[in-house]
Amino acid sequence: MTDKKEKLASEQEAMDRAEESREEWENPSFLKEMFMGRLALSSIEPFPTQKGLKDAGFLEFKKNLREFLVNDIDADKIDREGKIPEDIIQKLKDMGMFGLKIDKKYGGQGFSQAEYNDILKQLAMVDGNLVALISAHQSIGVPQPLIKFGTDEQKEKYLTRIAKGQISAFALTEPNVGSDPANLKTTVEDKGDHYLLNGEKLWCTNGTIADLLVVMAKHKEDDDFSAFVVETAWEGVKVEHRCHFMGLKAIENGYLSFTDVKVPKDNLIWEKGRGLKLALVTLNTGRLSLPAAISGGSKKILEISREWAKCRFQWGQPIYKHEAISHKMSDIASSSFAMEALSDLATALYDNGQDIRLEAAVAKLFNTEQGWHNTDELLQMRAGRGYETADSLRERGEAAIPVERMLRDSRINRIFEGTTEIMHLFIAREAVDRHLKVAGAFVDGKSTFSQKVKALPGIFKFYSVWYPSLWLGWSCWPKYSEYGELAGHMRFIDSSTRKLARSIFHGMVVHGPGLQRRQMFLFRIVDIATQLYAMAASISYAQKLTKEGNAYGAKAMSNLFCQNTRRTVKQLFKDLWFNSDKLKHAMAKEIADGTHRWMEEDLIEMTQEEKDKMAPKAMFEKKS
Repeated sequence: MTDKKEKLASEQEAMDRAEESREEWENPSFLKEMFMGRLALSSIEPFPTQKGLKDAGFLEFKKNLREFLVNDIDADKIDREGKIPEDIIQKLKDMGMFGLKIDKKYGGQGFSQAEYNDILKQLAMVDGNLVALISAHQSIGVPQPLIKFGTDEQKEKYLTRIAKGQISAFALTEPNVGSDPANLKTTVEDKGDHYLLNGEKLWCTNGTIADLLVVMAKHKEDDDFSAFVVETAWEGVKVEHRCHFMGLKAIENGYLSFTDVKVPKDNLIWEKGRGLKLALVTLNTGRLSLPAAISGGSKKILEISREWAKCRFQWGQPIYKHEAISHKMSDIASSSFAMEALSDLATALYDNGQDIRLEAAVAKLFNTEQGWHNTDELLQMRAGRGYETADSLRERGEAAIPVERMLRDSRINRIFEGTTEIMHLFIAREAVDRHLKVAGAFVDGKSTFSQKVKALPGIFKFYSVWYPSLWLGWSCWPKYSEYGELAGHMRFIDSSTRKLARSIFHGMVVHGPGLQRRQMFLFRIVDIATQLYAMAASISYAQKLTKEGNAYGAKAMSNLFCQNTRRTVKQLFKDLWFNSDKLKHAMAKEIADGTHRWMEEDLIEMTQEEKDKMAPKAMFEKKS
């Protein structure tokens, strides 16, 4: 019983910490309004222009980068040897690739988020290791927190060094801490003129080669969380291990330890106790980079599928004429269109000063899942040649198309910067934000009877107006007729948005305080919103491209994507209430309890040592 109470207390502390670190909404958001049943098209219409992409300075930089990628990068060699060559990293430094978003007054390129993301798209078409190197450094490493929260002195000291080529990393994850920062074990102790840092960090991308780190740590005296700039040359900072993975073989990802590291007081970023909020804000912006890179990589997937489908013959005709292949090609193309729309939309909103925490999270969720699916479909199209390595294909005299490497490299995207599951939970919390403000007393298991009674007038006042309005809207012709052949899809989005809001409310009524544990219900709510938002973004993007002269192609892509997605949304609505969730949950408990060990009969079992080592432990604990 004591263990259970401690577990619940720890869970509640984690939830309270996360809640304290949330940002309150100050600006409008398309997705925030969608969860309340309102279609705020003015937030995404007209589709915003990408900032800076036509500037002469950026175009010259991009031209030089593309030449470098074509002439200097041997991605197969990088994958084979598991290392980005030193001369390549030096050339990247000489080009200014480590100061892309840093202001020119500190020696950086001063690029917008749109320009930065476009560069990541170029990198992704060639090698995922380069994307990891640059994005981990720029998107979540030292530059972004200092640009957002650093003092003038910190910016002058560190941004100038970074712009010249010093590499940075973000150290948050620990052996027992992923998305649960309340259990952070790395600590800092106030020693008067400095802090004393002790702890360990796991899976720190760029950590093995970084000059500078952003380190998240807990203050010993009061358990507040703060962020610090730490230089890896300081005494007590050590790379304990370089991690190796199924893909991204050249990623410089490490296990770092900090032993009595003296951190100057001036290296505290922002304010004491604001570390978790800083991490969340940094990750919100950082999540713009991954959808962009995947969008660029998807262009390569489309190119390979197109060329292969034309030259590969089966039963006397090119394989694109067979339905089994033509459907894959069309779905890759139409989903790639939506992926670019989602990425570009969130990026433009950010450059325009909007709150993009939901739009960035949804773009990350959709693009990583769809990007993985598209890569897998490409491998299926290429069949044996897709599974064969590029080196082997080259040795046989065939085109060295690295689909096998692309698949390995892309799998991490569903885990990077918040797993698919964590993205669902993050978005779900924002989905019920307004309801928690109005009816929080009724869904909070800690609320007293008197608190619930006190909340009743406000609850009645809000829901007596809001809920009926979700049934009174109309989504029939001629509404949205200005969208032409895409008008029917807009009407579907409109009606489904109201249905989504009703479903959230119904879920709160049915599940009450237990709603937060109904993860699959919440996940489906998030998936419905994600699919509807992707439809809206693709339509808005198609409208923009149509006005620019690409009428048939853009609307055709959006039309196909929306037709596919409507079927998905309808099924998700059904699955909210008719599913096997309880059965699966009960079955999982039985499996964990050993009830179904009979299925493992004649198994070659793990050793007891292997079982013991499965539980995450710190390296120091292992050594001792």
